[in-house]
Amino acid sequence: MVGLINGVMTILGMATFVGIAWWAWSAGRAEANQQASMLPFALPEEFQKEKSTGESYE
Repeated sequence: MVGLINGVMTILGMATFVGIAWWAWSAGRAEANQQASMLPFALPEEFQKEKSTGESYE
């Protein structure tokens, strides 16, 4: 009985993983993935003003 429960839980876990991976790599998520990939390079608003005007608030 325990083996059956382990097998069912393994299959559910694998199905969940495959479903999330499929959703994450689907064509509908391409634009959101592209935007998210650029987040580490985005400057906060306070630094964008400095960069565009050349002013510093230090």
